[in-house]
Amino acid sequence: MRHRFRLTFRLLGFLRPYRAQAALAYASMVVVTGLNLAMPAVLGWVVDVALVPSAGGDGASFPAWLPGAGQLQAAAAGDGRALLVGAAALLVAIAVLRALFAFAQLFLSAWLGERTAYDIRNRYFRHVQHLSFGFHDRSQTGDLMSRAITDIQKVRQFLGDGLVEAVNIPVLFGLVFVILLRLHAGLALVAMLPMLLLTLLTLRFSQIIEPRFKAVQEQEGVLSARAQENFSGMRVIKAFAREPHEIERFGEENEAFYRRRIRVISAFADYFPAMSAVALLAMVAVIWVGGNMVLAGTLTLGTLVSFNLYVVMLAAPAQNLGFLVNRAGEAVAGGRRLFEILDTASDIQEKPYAVALPTIAGHVRFENVCFGYGDRQVLRDVSFDAPPNTIVALFGPTGSGKSTVVSLIPRFYDADRGTVRMDGHDVRDVTLDSLRGQVATVLQETFLFSATIRDNVAFGRPDATDEEVEDAARAARAHEFITALPEGYQTLIGERGITLSGGQRQRIAIARALLTDPRVLVLDDATSAVDTETEHEIQAALGELMRGRTTFVIAQRLLTLKRADVVLVMDDGAIVERGTHDELVAAGGLYGRIYDLQLRDQETLAESDRGAAR
Repeated sequence: MRHRFRLTFRLLGFLRPYRAQAALAYASMVVVTGLNLAMPAVLGWVVDVALVPSAGGDGASFPAWLPGAGQLQAAAAGDGRALLVGAAALLVAIAVLRALFAFAQLFLSAWLGERTAYDIRNRYFRHVQHLSFGFHDRSQTGDLMSRAITDIQKVRQFLGDGLVEAVNIPVLFGLVFVILLRLHAGLALVAMLPMLLLTLLTLRFSQIIEPRFKAVQEQEGVLSARAQENFSGMRVIKAFAREPHEIERFGEENEAFYRRRIRVISAFADYFPAMSAVALLAMVAVIWVGGNMVLAGTLTLGTLVSFNLYVVMLAAPAQNLGFLVNRAGEAVAGGRRLFEILDTASDIQEKPYAVALPTIAGHVRFENVCFGYGDRQVLRDVSFDAPPNTIVALFGPTGSGKSTVVSLIPRFYDADRGTVRMDGHDVRDVTLDSLRGQVATVLQETFLFSATIRDNVAFGRPDATDEEVEDAARAARAHEFITALPEGYQTLIGERGITLSGGQRQRIAIARALLTDPRVLVLDDATSAVDTETEHEIQAALGELMRGRTTFVIAQRLLTLKRADVVLVMDDGAIVERGTHDELVAAGGLYGRIYDLQLRDQETLAESDRGAAR
């Protein structure tokens, strides 16, 4: 319970910048509530004074604070019909005034909900953007999307209409109870005893429903993640005819979601009829006890009418209390899931004294670097020195740690032990923007945005001119196929660049990296999806563009390995050999064995291609 209150107060913190609007919403609510409370008093007074004067109308109470109360009171001694006309006019005036303030209340409460949701979405998105690669490695995209959409929607509903109603209900209950006590203390106790039972039922319902809502929203995140993964991998699924398997997997998660929703529905089915019955019980008790009092002459009919109208007025909020608890439960569950992300600190943190990295020459040095993902050790005492203007190729079996090495350079991850230096600066001592602004990376998994080709190439430098964009594309051997497209650089590409071939996507990704004019260039198997002819074209362009830069290349292509100034051969997270291609082949170690088994065929094929070209 304490944790639930703490979460609720944290959610209320999002309203702090809008205190003035919240105050106006609550002030409008108070006026609306006051006007609602006036109507039963007026109707009861009219019954006693105009319709049943023998019932003791002279003693009937009347809300003297209402406009026109004095005139109506004076008219009570005269014509009853005039009194009815005056009372009707007063009720119409109350209704009009109530409508105006009700509009203000509804608009402001809805505005508060939408505005806080807007702020939460921005904060959530900004925070997720700054979380490290490690967080995104552990997270599922569908679940993050579910939190950003569904959970924020639940919080919005509570911080908007729900929160105003949450304040209105106790205020209404308190004021009505005071009015009922003034009308008849004994009958007030008869009416409020069932309401006390209703309060206990509501509290019990809130304890049951909140964890069930959390379970539903967690499973909704799992279901979203499953659907997102399936839609993204549809080509693979169809290629292997795995549709039945994927349908079964989704069906299992969907069934789990359905069962959790049924648990929520069963809670409503258990408690809501009981709440309605208790509210009805209060009305029946008032009519029974109050009716006998009227027959006995100890209570006026108008007072009973007013009394019953007040109890009816409580019935709807009493039943809405269940919906309010429902909304609060969803909001708390959604807030918990949001704060799980918002409270997650990035694995990569800038030090308080971090300084901007000055323009570097590109000297990269690893000193006894160790790194692991959880309990799995990936790098073991990796040390090497890469002077400026050198090409370093990382080579080795899958899982040997090549991609991890290049991921440590721009601080996608931090070394567990040892130091990564850039021109003598420990990369942990400089700001991330200044470091990554001088390192360009073409990742193994090429990702393009659903935008124009120009926007994708200029992603790292949105202020680049059209000429600069085209120069980068030419260098990456992408200009020809881009200009052949119907709209050239303004051609819209599908999500993840699905409308382009693998080689085309990689050349655009290379152009995107080259446009930033980096001092260190990282190509993580960047030519793996291109044919031999295209690779020769890209390598020729890179030969010019690598001048004055330090380049790290992960590749299994012989052409890349031969051009490297040094090849670092990795196995099981350690550098086991280093040297040029020729030196490593002559040494006859791991590199030589792999060359004989795999790479020599590439050399034979390349010679065959050259012969055919001649």
